[in-house]
Formats: sequence, structure tokens, C-alpha cells
Amino acid sequence: MNSRSIAMLIAMVMVCAVAFCGCTGSPSTEEPTTTAAPAETPLYVVGIDGDYPPYTYIDENGDPTGFDVESIQWIADEMGFEVTIQPMAWDGIIPSLLQGKIDMVYSGMTITPERLEKVSFSTPYWVVNQSVAVREDSELSLDDFTAGTVVTGTQRSCTANDWIETNLVETGKLPEEDLKLYDNIQLALTDLQNKRVDAVMYDVPVIRTSIEGKPLKVLGTIQTDEEYGVAIRKEDTELLATVNEGLARLMASPKWDELKQKYEME
Repeated sequence: MNSRSIAMLIAMVMVCAVAFCGCTGSPSTEEPTTTAAPAETPLYVVGIDGDYPPYTYIDENGDPTGFDVESIQWIADEMGFEVTIQPMAWDGIIPSLLQGKIDMVYSGMTITPERLEKVSFSTPYWVVNQSVAVREDSELSLDDFTAGTVVTGTQRSCTANDWIETNLVETGKLPEEDLKLYDNIQLALTDLQNKRVDAVMYDVPVIRTSIEGKPLKVLGTIQTDEEYGVAIRKEDTELLATVNEGLARLMASPKWDELKQKYEME
């Protein structure tokens, strides 16, 4: 090989070396392309009384339903969160809320000073009074009931329980042993049919719905003007604001009248 050929070969090797350096030696100055992960949809557990028609109950397929259940499901869709409905014993529902086992109680819960000491409530969404139910063949009057001469049943830890305790038991009208308390109102109504109690006191819409097709009747109504609200832990202020906004939108929408008509609320 002559000197000219050797020079040309050396030049080609140098060009290739420079080319390879350009391909592998310098890091890219461009920012890497990234895709932000979608925000996770909040999921809240809603505690309900599973024997509280027409507000909250279990249907023939074993699914929670009712006026309040459909309300919170609509609000969840509207406000961008998801819900799981959890039926549970009523007398343990606020402790479950405070312990973080559930995130709210949306089940015809009356706003009371005692409950407000423990939890926050949404804006009221319904007002109810109390009904007194008796057997169809009963000759009792509402005056008999308010005089404390009637063996009475109701659900434990409800506002009917509070009313009877305050107005009948503590005033000496009704002997304490004549007040029978139950885990749910359906058990109380069964004992009414079976003549273990003479009257049952509970919220008007629930009594009206629950005695359909049974040999029972409404004796009368006691005006208490109770306001229902959604119970939420005091520290969950953001959730409370979200539920309040959802309630406002629901009650301003056609869905509100649709639900009232479907569950015969008025």
C-alpha cells in the first residue's frame, strides 16, 4: 500500500470516529414527555338503617334503596364521587361514623342538639312528625297514648324514643317497664300485631309505608317538626360543603320531585 492510500484510510477512520461520537456522546437537552395520572375518584361509605322505608331499606334483590339512597347516589354522580351503601344497626351508627367505619349517615336522621355535640349536619332536606300506630281493632285514642296508659314500642335511640322518654316516662305518666325498645321499627310493628305492645310510635312516612297490607292503622300524629340532615364528622368540612352543594342542586332539579313522587313522600 502506498503512502497516498494510507493517508486516505486514516482520514476515513477519523470521520467515522467523529460520527459515532455525535451519536452517543451528548445527552439530550429535551425534557422527557410524561402523562399525569388521572385523579382518583373519592369513595365514601354511607351508613343507613336497612329497615327504614321509604327512606332506606333493602329491596327484594337484596340491594339498598329508598328515597335517601337514591338521593345520595344522584348527588355522588353530580358532584364527582362514588358511594358504597352500608346498612347497619341504628344505635351504633354515630359511633361507627366517629370511628371512621363510615363517612356519613344519610338515613332520615333528625338533627338534635345531642347529636350536634358529636357530629356536623348538612342543611335540612326534610321535615317530619311522629305517628302512633295501633291494631285495626284497637279502641285506644291518641289521648290514651299521651296519658301514658298504653304499652308502647319504638326503635331504640331514635327521636320517638327520646320523645316518649321525655314526655311520658320522665313525667311519670308511663311506667318505664311499659316502654319496649327494638333494634328496628319492623320488629316493633311485629310485636304490635302479636299484641305484645299496644301502640308503636315512629316517623310518619315510615309508619305509613310499613303498615301497608298489615292489620294496623294510624291512631294519630304528634307534631314534632323534626328536620332531617346528613351526619358527617366535624373535621370533614370539605365533604360537608360538597354534600350541601349536592343537596342544593338535587332539590333544585326535576329529580327531587321525581323521587318524592316515586316514594310517596307527600
